[in-house]
Parts: sequence; C-alpha cells; structure tokens
Amino acid sequence: MQIWNKMLAVAFAAITLVWGPLRAEELPAPAGEVLLTVSGQITNTNVGDTAQFDRAALEAMGMVDIVTKSPWYDDRMTFTGVPVSVLLEKVGAHGTQMTVTALNDYEVKIPLEDADTGVILAMKLNGRDMSVREKGPIFIIYPYSSSERLRAQTYYARSSWQVSRIEIR
Repeated sequence: MQIWNKMLAVAFAAITLVWGPLRAEELPAPAGEVLLTVSGQITNTNVGDTAQFDRAALEAMGMVDIVTKSPWYDDRMTFTGVPVSVLLEKVGAHGTQMTVTALNDYEVKIPLEDADTGVILAMKLNGRDMSVREKGPIFIIYPYSSSERLRAQTYYARSSWQVSRIEIR
C-alpha cells in the first residue's frame, strides 16, 4: 500500500510540473473605469465569471496600428488598439464566435477565426483616445486596406463601435 501511495505521489508531482504552467493566467482586477467586459466561454476571469478591463489593462496587452481607409472617414486613418487575437488568448477564449455589444445594446456576431485577419479593438484614432462621440472608447477595426477580401460589407458590418461587452460562445 505504501508503494502505491508513493507512486501516486510521484504521478501527481509529474502532472503538476507538466500541467501547472498551463493553468489560467491571473488577470488583475481593473483599477480604473471598466471599458470592456468579456464573458462566456473563457477560462481567465478577474471579476466573478467575467474578465473586465480598464484602459491601462487593455493598453498593457500591447497596441498595434492599422492605417486604413474605411467607410466612416474620407481619408486613411491610423487606428491603434489591441489585437483581438491577443485579447482572446488573454481571457482563454474557447468557442466559435463573439457576440459584441455596444453601449446602446447594438449587437454583432463575429467568428473567432476573424482574429487571424489582424482585427483590433481600436482605442485611439490618429494618436488620440477615442471618445464615445468619436465611436469610442472601443471600435472594432479590420485592416481593410490590406486585402480586397476585407473591403466587403461582411467585414464593415462586423465593425461595431462604442463596444462595451464581448461574450464568447
């Protein structure tokens, strides 16, 4: 019986060494105003069963620029934000789509596979934080100018602004 217990202890230790690093990442609770709440099929949370992010937490994920033309502006604009792929990884998303909800409760469904297009959660327009009046604080932007495929109504329709919530399904 003691040999069996020792074998179980060794097996448990080995599993802990292998699987321990794969546990859910700790997300700090937001210190400032919450701009984005992610819920649904996620493994990493910080407030109940949701992942909530203030501006500082979103910016800390790493920001990228997209310089593109879009239907909403006459000229090429520079949008700066967090790649959706990074957000999905951070929250441990596992599903097939996002339901994105704006401040006015407008909803749009986006396949998770769109993360591979380079889509971002834009928070800055030409270097300035986007206000609600300017389609902020978060505007889903695809790199439209980078591909003929992205210059289509399908992707324009997925480009929700004033985003406040994302549910992973």
